[in-house]
Amino acid sequence: MTLKQRLQSSRPLLAPGIYDALSALVAQQAGFEALYLSGASIAYTRLGRSDVGLTTASEVAQTLSLITERVSCPVIVDADTGFGNALNTQRTVREFERAGAAMIQIEDQTFPKRCGHLDGKAVIPVAHMQGKLRAALDARRSGDTLILARTDALAVEGLDSALERAERYLECGVDALFVEALRAPQQMDAACARFAQRLPLLANMVEGGKTPVQSVQELGDRGFRIVIFPGGTARAVAHTLQAYYTSLQARGSTAPWQDRMLDFDGLNRLIGTPELMADGKRYES
Repeated sequence: MTLKQRLQSSRPLLAPGIYDALSALVAQQAGFEALYLSGASIAYTRLGRSDVGLTTASEVAQTLSLITERVSCPVIVDADTGFGNALNTQRTVREFERAGAAMIQIEDQTFPKRCGHLDGKAVIPVAHMQGKLRAALDARRSGDTLILARTDALAVEGLDSALERAERYLECGVDALFVEALRAPQQMDAACARFAQRLPLLANMVEGGKTPVQSVQELGDRGFRIVIFPGGTARAVAHTLQAYYTSLQARGSTAPWQDRMLDFDGLNRLIGTPELMADGKRYES
């Protein structure tokens, strides 16, 4: 089933954050129907840096291609600002589509952008964003490659302006909308009241961020059709690594952690090493 087909259902879609092929594989094995690759998670894991526009389009495309080669789940990918103007956005869409993106998210921040839950954002004029979105829609080769428009205007211009921007972006023909960093249930309901019956609306759950964290069921009841927890994976992994490395440094051994980690065979089973070796034997002379 394509992502486009899945979004025809009224049942909300929960897409966990991933950042590489291993995290994508584990998420798929857990039963998720779609995955979300954020620019922030790539910055955190590949660069060890903050989400402030340091990640490049080629780094995202390379990461995405490694993921889609390994898993069959549809991947929603964060294309930040399109990495430039409308022409840059077209190149980004073509490159991400070739890399296997099922949905490409483009936002209306200025460049360099920053995490939607950090202060100090700025947004481009509405007409400039509309140009980027039209360029993105023209660039895709398949109608199954969806374009998601995100606005970060709430923190800069207020809720009414953010909703009006979303309206203008909808007019361009995008497939889904994302009003970033809604700050209260009342704001979430206002966005859903205006758009939820017209196209899929995405809710972004960031632990410690601006938006109240709710379950996929609660958000689905409000009217959201796509729910992402984009950075939770990187935060959980970082927390685990802090504890693991602290223990290893203090104890000089992984023995205290062996009931909380996969052993050699366990990891190989997870990544499919026995099946890979069996495939290799088929090609031996």
